[in-house]
Amino acid sequence: QVYLVESGGGSVQAGGSLRLSCAASRRTFGVYAMGWFRQAPGKEREFVAFINWSSGRTSYADSVKGRFTISRDNAKNAVYLQMNSLKPEDTAVYYCAAGRTMAADSYLAEDFDYWGQGTQVTVSS
Repeated sequence: QVYLVESGGGSVQAGGSLRLSCAASRRTFGVYAMGWFRQAPGKEREFVAFINWSSGRTSYADSVKGRFTISRDNAKNAVYLQMNSLKPEDTAVYYCAAGRTMAADSYLAEDFDYWGQGTQVTVSS
């Protein structure tokens, strides 16, 4: 079992920045990938960013490409999401996820095994 705890959410004006952190409760050995997803009110959960834990390969949703950066710290068992040039449409609850059983890179929520409780990000215009 891997427990994930997000932090760093908050309220910011459009154009501002936030950095989300996700700490794993135990060693991430065996974790294939980590990801960030978000869910806005009345909408389905959507993929934001992905990082392959061993190779460091990253991938982003088109809506955040060039503005968001996902990174990892193997020693701290943590993953981060640096969000720049935030827009009101980025407002959502952001979730960290870990994929242990996936066999290949996947951006589908159902392929991730462990989830954090979420952290609210609110961007005002």
